[in-house]
Amino acid sequence: MSDPMIPLRIAVLTISDTRTDETDRSGQALVERLTGAGHRLADKQIVIDDVYRIRAVVAGWIADPEVQVILTTGGTGFTGRDSTPEAVSVLLDKQIEGFGELFRHLSWQEIGSSTIQSRCLGGLANATVVFCLPGSTGACRTAWDGILAEQLDSRHKPCNFANLVIPERGQHV
Repeated sequence: MSDPMIPLRIAVLTISDTRTDETDRSGQALVERLTGAGHRLADKQIVIDDVYRIRAVVAGWIADPEVQVILTTGGTGFTGRDSTPEAVSVLLDKQIEGFGELFRHLSWQEIGSSTIQSRCLGGLANATVVFCLPGSTGACRTAWDGILAEQLDSRHKPCNFANLVIPERGQHV
């Protein structure tokens, strides 16, 4: 018999100069997927694409023991305003080196060579796992369905990130 899935408390940050709660399809897609998988929404915010505003929200969540996972959407491209990697990478204790590569591999099958313009990243900070995703709804679905659904499921074998953020486990089980 399989162990029950342990729900995680996940915060979602949409990074956009134009999105509102009503028009934030990417953030809403992540909320729908995480709650549909049995996880709990810890918080959801929208912030403009500004290094210091992004960093302030993410740092606050990293310091909050009630937040185990942070998902950001937006600001990972190459335009002048895209600054999520610069804002978040300095907050990470360890980067998840393969996350961006695996995401781009999956995305290649959907958008071809345009995936090269994604600077998505993942990492760990203060027992919190952080994933920075592109701003498109399709990219958020690709990341959740192809990577995050399994890696945030405490039952996924042989290893997962859920077991690193669950306090009583704190390691791969």
